[in-house]
Amino acid sequence: QVQLIESGGGLVQAGGSLSLSCAARGRTFSTYAMGWFRQAPGKEREFVAAVNWSGGSTYYADSVKGRFTISRDNAWNTVYLQMRSLKPEDTAVYYCAAEGSDYGFQITSVGRYGSWGQGTQVTVSS
Repeated sequence: QVQLIESGGGLVQAGGSLSLSCAARGRTFSTYAMGWFRQAPGKEREFVAAVNWSGGSTYYADSVKGRFTISRDNAWNTVYLQMRSLKPEDTAVYYCAAEGSDYGFQITSVGRYGSWGQGTQVTVSS
C-alpha cells in the first residue's frame, strides 16, 4: 500500500492557475505510475492525467489537454499537477492515485490504481 497526501487546492478565478502536489510514502516511488482524477458533485470520478514510473510518458483527458501538466520527482516521491487557464467546469475534488497491481485496466481507468489520496478541493469561480 501507498500513503498519498495531496496539497495545493483552493479557490481561483476562471483563467487562473493552481498547482497540486501529492507526496507518497510506502512502496518505492519510482516503480509505479501515478494519476490524477477528479470528482464533481453528483458525477463519477473521472481521469485527468497520468504519468508513468519514470516520468517519460504522460497521458491527459481531452478536457485538460494543453492546459494541465503532470510531472513527478522521484527523488522527492512527489507528483504534481500544474493547472492553468482554469474553467468553472474544472471545479471538483482532485485525487491523486498510485498504480496498483491490476494491469488489466488502462492507465486512464480508476481500476488501474490501488491507493488514493484524501482529495483536495479545487473551485474555479466564473
